[in-house]
Amino acid sequence: MLVCGRYFQGRGTGTQAHLHSLEVSHHIFINLHDQRVFCLPDNYEVIDASLMDIKYNLCPVYTPEEVARLDANTQPSRALDGTKYLPGCIGLNNIKYTDYVNVVIQALCRIPSLRDFLIHYEKQREATDVLELRGLLTKRFAELVRKIWNPRNFKGQVSPHEFLQAITLKSAKRFKIGEQSDPANLLAWLLETLHDEITTLKGGANSIINECFQGAVEIETYEPGPGIGKTIVFKDFPNKIEIKKFRFLSLELPPPPLFKDASEKSIIPQISLFDVLAKFDGQTFQDTPEKRFRHRLRSLPKYLVLHFRRFTRNNFFVERNPTIVAFPLKNLNMAPYLIQDPLAGGKGNPPMKYNLLATICHEGEPKSGRGIYKLHVLHKALNSWFEIQDLHIREVMPEQVSVSESYILFYERIDE
Repeated sequence: MLVCGRYFQGRGTGTQAHLHSLEVSHHIFINLHDQRVFCLPDNYEVIDASLMDIKYNLCPVYTPEEVARLDANTQPSRALDGTKYLPGCIGLNNIKYTDYVNVVIQALCRIPSLRDFLIHYEKQREATDVLELRGLLTKRFAELVRKIWNPRNFKGQVSPHEFLQAITLKSAKRFKIGEQSDPANLLAWLLETLHDEITTLKGGANSIINECFQGAVEIETYEPGPGIGKTIVFKDFPNKIEIKKFRFLSLELPPPPLFKDASEKSIIPQISLFDVLAKFDGQTFQDTPEKRFRHRLRSLPKYLVLHFRRFTRNNFFVERNPTIVAFPLKNLNMAPYLIQDPLAGGKGNPPMKYNLLATICHEGEPKSGRGIYKLHVLHKALNSWFEIQDLHIREVMPEQVSVSESYILFYERIDE
């Protein structure tokens, strides 16, 4: 309903929309699926040029030239109330503890290849019925991405409500409004579900998700050999070598100190990202009471996602590791962690460098609903960093980004 903003199903005689037009004299209605406008109760279609802006905001349309210029735009847009905003760097409504969803949406919107695919996405079969779940999540996500990058928004903010409803339906209420969850769990589920929908509708085994995020890691497993007394001695050669695909790498942080300093303040340790990545150098072992493991990367994706295991859960409570990970914003070289290319002739792998696009952070208590999730995003055209927490957006210095309590990092490979 374009007058009061209420939603109704159907427009025929006896429907709620028909009765509403008679009771309160609100006559102009728009179909949310095909953007056709009708006047009730007479039920005739309204065709007028003054409605084009409304239709465009409901479903923005981009030309290939406009998409190609998205990362080059430095001019802010102006909303109807006069406020300025940067397309693509726009606030999302927090609909009761949905900040963990907002940060994942914002981060994925910074992935150029995925963003461009979703902006041009056309599903083979329309999911107009809420009970038609095949392709619903991708359709709703594509609609939301178009609105986030829309330079003609009526407001300097966007509501992700329809996408949240699709998440709730597709996840069988594993992720829902009113209950804060872990964005890392949501990210893993979302990428897998989008991949399944796209391959089902488009055919084939590959998708834009795998093209963007999929890499491979080689894992060597060593069994214990005959020990001396209670000492466990592992064999010199691996019992099993397997290759596993991944869409993001999970990295362990060192345990935080148990004691406070002289002023009775908790000590916040710091560590370099390169120390955490040593897990994949092909030389460092990870031991458990039963087995020993060694990891080496076989292939890396165009967009590298790194997840720090900050939260430890047990039967009673959740603990958060406050360790600060110092990471580079530019030129992260991942070549030393890749298996040696046999064609390199022993000269080592050529540099494989990545630049940071976004980082998700957590602040506050680890208990659900007690902390907040926010993120830092890079505006490429301005070469500036912005902090986004739901509707609040502010520019920050790059130094603030690299020393934040980051939780998930999103890097883009530099193709030289």
